[in-house]
Amino acid sequence: MKTIEIYTTPYCPYCLAAKRLLTAKGVGFTEIDVSRDPDLRKAMIARAGGRRTVPQIFIGGQHVGGSDDLHDLDARKALDPMLAD
Repeated sequence: MKTIEIYTTPYCPYCLAAKRLLTAKGVGFTEIDVSRDPDLRKAMIARAGGRRTVPQIFIGGQHVGGSDDLHDLDARKALDPMLAD
């Protein structure tokens, strides 16, 4: 499986939905909480091409967007191939 990184904040419903989907897929991920660290948030914004909302999700270093984007990939059957090695 590819490395999955998800930038989050606590109690964010979109973050919870994205993590729930990834967990249902049986993949591990690294969660990066940006709520208390402005430097981590700046790094997220830079990596995400200026997007400031959470979650921001990266699969194998590739930015896939937020929760809606992740669910859209899954609905189009494009997520599983991205998760595979």
